[in-house]
Amino acid sequence: MLRRVYDWMMRMAGHAKAPHALFWVSFVESSIFPIPPDVMLIPMVLAQRTKAWVYATICTVGSVIGGIAGYAIGYYLFEYIGEPILKLYGYGQKYAETAALFDAWGPWILIAKGWTPFPYKVLTIAAGVFKMSFLPFVLASIVARAMRFYLVAGLLYWFGEPIREFIDKRLSLVTTAFVILLVGGFVAIRFLF
Repeated sequence: MLRRVYDWMMRMAGHAKAPHALFWVSFVESSIFPIPPDVMLIPMVLAQRTKAWVYATICTVGSVIGGIAGYAIGYYLFEYIGEPILKLYGYGQKYAETAALFDAWGPWILIAKGWTPFPYKVLTIAAGVFKMSFLPFVLASIVARAMRFYLVAGLLYWFGEPIREFIDKRLSLVTTAFVILLVGGFVAIRFLF
């Protein structure tokens, strides 16, 4: 089933309605879907590099709105929908590990993990389950998802096809390096000023 969904997304990347599909894939990936929108974003940007920022914006908006749906699942329906989704994808243990940290570091966890390959749906559902304040949730989601999608779109815009292969092989390394630089910058600012 996942292969058919993946193949459909790749076909949609070249279709005239690809931006609409990109929005909906970004939306559902943030709450229930296992395949990230990057599989559409990457070929779409490579096909029309001048629209890289438009596509990154579509991904960001769809993902944040989808994240709000994930938040609602956790907040209102965790027992009936959220918990089975987490178990279905094998994230029950990750959820339990995240629970203790989430209460104290909620927005920072969303920012640090929300733009990495870590499943964003786990974070959105957890934010709802733990009743994270809604405005910090939305703001942290905007920052995290924009960083992720604009990074991918920007690299593809500036470097084209060679960066696609690099991203495919080393996405975790690229995002981890950026998180280290981001956190290091905040630590430096805090202790220097």
